[in-house]
Amino acid sequence: MNTDLQIEAATSSLARRFSPDSHVGVQRAVSELRAGRPVLLQGDGERLIVAAAEILVGPHSDVDGLVAPGLILPPPRLSHLGLASQRSAHISLAGLSGAEIDSLLMGVKPTLPKIALRPARPLEAAALELVKRAYMLPAALVQPGAGEDHARLLHVDADAVKNFHDDSARSLAIAARSHVPLADVEDAEIVVFRGGDGLHDQIAIVVGEPDPRTPVLTRLHSACLTGDFLGSLKCDCGEQLRLAVRDITAAGGGVLLYLDQEGRGIGLANKIRAYGLQEQGHDTLDADAILGYGPDERRYGVASAMLKLLGYRDIMLMTNNPGKISALAEYGIRVLGHRRLMGSVNPHNEVYLTTKAQRAGHLLGKLGLNVAGE
Repeated sequence: MNTDLQIEAATSSLARRFSPDSHVGVQRAVSELRAGRPVLLQGDGERLIVAAAEILVGPHSDVDGLVAPGLILPPPRLSHLGLASQRSAHISLAGLSGAEIDSLLMGVKPTLPKIALRPARPLEAAALELVKRAYMLPAALVQPGAGEDHARLLHVDADAVKNFHDDSARSLAIAARSHVPLADVEDAEIVVFRGGDGLHDQIAIVVGEPDPRTPVLTRLHSACLTGDFLGSLKCDCGEQLRLAVRDITAAGGGVLLYLDQEGRGIGLANKIRAYGLQEQGHDTLDADAILGYGPDERRYGVASAMLKLLGYRDIMLMTNNPGKISALAEYGIRVLGHRRLMGSVNPHNEVYLTTKAQRAGHLLGKLGLNVAGE
């Protein structure tokens, strides 16, 4: 066999061995969207060109030259626009000015033009979910994918987008682990997991040697750059992180999962956008809704997979959020009890904590907040 044929055979073999599966295809599509490039979404014999609508904000809001451009928005954003809907919806952008498109996307008190609105089709709903997985503003710019000039675009299947989180959880694997002494506990092991549906590796801190035959004291901590590392006073996340490590140590051992779910699952940029809306008088849930997000966008399939890989299926959960208990149960983790984890109240986070207690059902009455029913 000559050299060229040997190289061709080796390349073909390597491609077959490492051919990306469906969830890797979604990860690649996420990277394309974050880089400002569109992708081709396909399903049920249809094709749709999809881009993150963020590219239309400001001076780039011109849609001239696009064929039948549309905007897919989720129910929370539609409600803020005065367009009550239980489902995502398609808005035609044909004939709209840049200012009107900006108003649809980012206007806090928008002046709406006359718009053509209809319920989103399944492929369009998948387009919106794909943009959300990229932690971009939850709004998808779409146009029909007819024609043969889209071969250069990355193709992704709608079913892969729909099943992305659970498929990613199944692909999770331990990449590295080592003992790392910490300020509050010397007997700590850092475990790094590769995979999942986040943009970074997931991390567990295992304190001591928890016995999987008994309920393992566990904390699920969603990453919070502003609170955990910068000392933000707008939340109690950093304090909860350090309290959890200390309490686990005092109890003789346990595990803390540090999850890449910034801002209750909306990403860092959108969290800072929500902070800007809070400065205008909106509470944390309403600010997220204005952007287009529900009260909590986090998912726990990956967290459950991490616990199973560590050998822990029965846990004692440290949380003030009852929703985490039911979410873990859906993935086969038995929560046999829970402990509250109380940070402290300050003038900058009091409204935030009160909102979580009154509107999201978090168990925070012990902090002295005005919460009925606790």
